Amino acid sequence: MSSRRQFLAGSAATLGLAALPAAAAAATGSRPLNAAATGDRAPNIVVILADDLGYGDLGAYGQKLIATPRIDQLAAEGLRFTDAYALAAVCAPSRASLLTGLHTGHSPVRANPNGAQGSLRDGDTTFGEVLRSRGYRTGVIGKWGFGPEQGDQPSHPNARGFEEFFGYIDHGHAHEYYPQYLWHNGAKETIPANAGGAKGRYAPDLIEQHALAFIDTHAAEPFLLFLTPNVPHAPSDIPDSSAYAARSWSQENKGHAAQISYFDALVGKVTDRLRARGIAENTVVLLTSDNGPHEEGGVNPDLFDANGPLRGYKRNLYEGGIRVPLIAWAPGRIAAGETNRPTPLTDVLPTVADLGGAPAPSDIDGLSAAPLLAGGADSANHTHLYWFRDERGVTTRANSQDNGRATWLAEAVRKGDWKAVRFAPDRDHNLPDAQWQVELYNLAGDLGEQHNVASLNPAVVTDLVALMRASWRDTYPRRQFGLDATVPANAAPGVPFTLSATLGNAAARPWDDPLLTVTAPAGWLVRATTTTGQAQLAAGAVLTVSWEVTPPATASPGTNAALGIKASARTAGGPLTFSTTEVVPVLPAPPNADAYLSDLTWVSAANGWGPVERDTSNGRKAAGDGTPISFAGTTYAKGLGVHAPSEIVYHLGGRANRFTALVGIDDFSTRQSALGATKASVRGDGRPLFTSGTLTGASGPVAIDVDVRGVRLLQLVVEDANGNSAFDHTSWARARVTVL
Repeated sequence: MSSRRQFLAGSAATLGLAALPAAAAAATGSRPLNAAATGDRAPNIVVILADDLGYGDLGAYGQKLIATPRIDQLAAEGLRFTDAYALAAVCAPSRASLLTGLHTGHSPVRANPNGAQGSLRDGDTTFGEVLRSRGYRTGVIGKWGFGPEQGDQPSHPNARGFEEFFGYIDHGHAHEYYPQYLWHNGAKETIPANAGGAKGRYAPDLIEQHALAFIDTHAAEPFLLFLTPNVPHAPSDIPDSSAYAARSWSQENKGHAAQISYFDALVGKVTDRLRARGIAENTVVLLTSDNGPHEEGGVNPDLFDANGPLRGYKRNLYEGGIRVPLIAWAPGRIAAGETNRPTPLTDVLPTVADLGGAPAPSDIDGLSAAPLLAGGADSANHTHLYWFRDERGVTTRANSQDNGRATWLAEAVRKGDWKAVRFAPDRDHNLPDAQWQVELYNLAGDLGEQHNVASLNPAVVTDLVALMRASWRDTYPRRQFGLDATVPANAAPGVPFTLSATLGNAAARPWDDPLLTVTAPAGWLVRATTTTGQAQLAAGAVLTVSWEVTPPATASPGTNAALGIKASARTAGGPLTFSTTEVVPVLPAPPNADAYLSDLTWVSAANGWGPVERDTSNGRKAAGDGTPISFAGTTYAKGLGVHAPSEIVYHLGGRANRFTALVGIDDFSTRQSALGATKASVRGDGRPLFTSGTLTGASGPVAIDVDVRGVRLLQLVVEDANGNSAFDHTSWARARVTVL
């Protein structure tokens, strides 16, 4: 079983963070951000991402009707980007690209959810993972948006480099401002004040509370806070819009304006807390948005001139849909000013990596802006910027800007001042170029993209379309960055198994002295079967290590053993540490004599009934405790009842000879309804040993007698056979194994 790597925090001193700015400069060729004036500790980093905040929604970018004094102050004191770009025109793909440094031609998430929400791939590295390797304490507070909505899954923030998470996992759930629960790490926390549709606790208030607490908790050590409130996304729900009560606007527009002012106040509270803790001068704040302004829930973005001089809104690949505010603020580190460097948010990952002295994967699309923040010459400029859109949602203004093509596939490229946008009439990216509708604009003299000059510049169009084609990959394989481990699904007492781990260096420079180690519970034996380290790990290379792990013969069945795998290395920016904890369930002991399955402890039981559901071990009672099962009036003891679909797994350990049973829909279930229909199968270590035909009450049970010699895990599986899982209670009667 392969697992997503986790990162060890460690202490700042252990990981050499005390001298990070100078080290980072040596590693990247950039100069530190005024390290001499601010001390030698690595800077804290706060990335604040608004939800649907338009380019013109802030006073610093021309807003006249909505008050944003705290953000305007940051813009005046810091570096204001005029040509910063979100990575998509809607939330999910934009956020995935921001986290991973991959544009939407390479990203794991290229569209908003249409059914199941998107997930990050196992090989994609987030900026949380990058800084975690350097000992940063990391947290994401607010909207995550990648699924599934479960606490233990590889796309969860805790599995992607963020040790602290509070907020929304699910994309759609984040549209609720008064949710009945939010997630705290891997568990749901109910909000009683919002039960039954009540509006007792405003979720952004809870997000604010947790964000400030994160700063308080980690003020004495380098930290990364990714703060992602869900304002000002629709609906325009907010407890207090009184600041705009006198306006002759609709209530939706008043609420929307109040949400933006709320976001402004939140930013102010964060910077105030940084100052109160005495760490503002050692913190870099990056503030931006995930896409252009929305027009949902009755909001009129034109009332506020939310896209400023730009054409388009959320969902458009014109500038209004993707050009966003970006402000970099760090008192004493980043000089006040303005830059027109075209800066996509793919640049966040390599930039914060440079600031933290961490290596970044070399196969990303972002370029570090750290030299620019330091006031030096900016040598890292993109040859072109790319966007892809696959959007099924339609809003009136966005559709009008697209001339009725809002649901068409679209992509865009900016190269210098040239900007091309093209639309595909079919939802097929491989459509021949001649079938796409291409537009060309020169942003130097036509920032509002009003004059399509494609027909006048065919060579430019050809060049930009070629860049679009080159920027897209159906799949984008990644080089491994960090630690991955492979462990078996379970372990048996006294039986050795193999544990392997791989450290991958996807960075651009070698890592020195890579070393992998394992820790195991007391009494477990661990023996390396390969070399555990070497002098250097070349860029793009991997180091794979294997160990033989033997649980003690006395290991308690049914318990979970935690195996800790740690990888360390040294870089010019300082030491790196990666770690993961793998949990291996200990199997129950195999049978040492002939036995009914209802007298054995199962390994796992999904959708079981009777003793399978009631007990953690079936062997708690004497013979006869298995559920009595009746077929055609004959009653059998020692039964196992299940509901389709189901699976019950037993550990035989290769000791059994034969498995026998009757399986079918029992008399009780048949009397409830004749609609039940299932199919049963027996598998040994995943290999099919027996499959029944369709089982019904009328057909009666099927007898099973199969050879299970050498089988370690016996799986009893029942599936629905007629597309109707009602009345599909199925029973295994007289289920028994004989031992060699």
